[in-house]
Amino acid sequence: MKFSNETGISEFLLLGLTEDPALQPLIFSLFLSMYLVTVLGNLLIILAVSSVPHLHTAMYFFLCCLSFNDIAYTTCTIPQMLVNIQTEDQTITCTGFLTQVSFVIVVKLACSDTLLNNILVYVVTSMLGGVPLLGIIYSYIKIISSILRISSSGGKHKAFSTCGSHLSVISLFFGTAFGVYISSAFTDSTRKTAIASLMYTVVPQMLNPFIYSLRNRDMKEALRKLIRTSPFL
Repeated sequence: MKFSNETGISEFLLLGLTEDPALQPLIFSLFLSMYLVTVLGNLLIILAVSSVPHLHTAMYFFLCCLSFNDIAYTTCTIPQMLVNIQTEDQTITCTGFLTQVSFVIVVKLACSDTLLNNILVYVVTSMLGGVPLLGIIYSYIKIISSILRISSSGGKHKAFSTCGSHLSVISLFFGTAFGVYISSAFTDSTRKTAIASLMYTVVPQMLNPFIYSLRNRDMKEALRKLIRTSPFL
């Protein structure tokens, strides 16, 4: 009979943003507010587009997909973070960990050589992030060239104002995302990386409803109709 030592892992420890107890209530309130705004704002967009027939077009269909993706993306991590902060317990169950790992690749925890994994991450990131970014840049080059042909200065100002809000969120998302992935190869400061990661996993998802609803005449009208007809709003 052979004897062996086996240790079962039932939970993992999360790093967290800070270990200062005085900052925990502030961080909890901040991220709870951001999460509620993200969920409610994107949910209103989905309900508004679904309830107004003339918004059943390809553009608003993809806007609904973006809103659903924003809700799901933030729900993967923020609720667990809030629970950990509130309970002052940084552990996560294996089931919860594996659920998150289905959406986020946690490579630094591997015990074996992760060279191939890192190469795969960079290739996939370049394809899924780089190609859309190039498409966005090309689209805005065409948009800006069209805006410059507008004779009215008021029309130019309105067009640039709308594009500026879009570009600010796009720059925030892609800039911090690429920065995190590139810096991870040169720095071991996991806490700084975690803070930077929040800038593309939470903030853009919260801002998208304001950009795509408050700056869109059809969306504002649809939201007014939804609020007037809904018994809950």
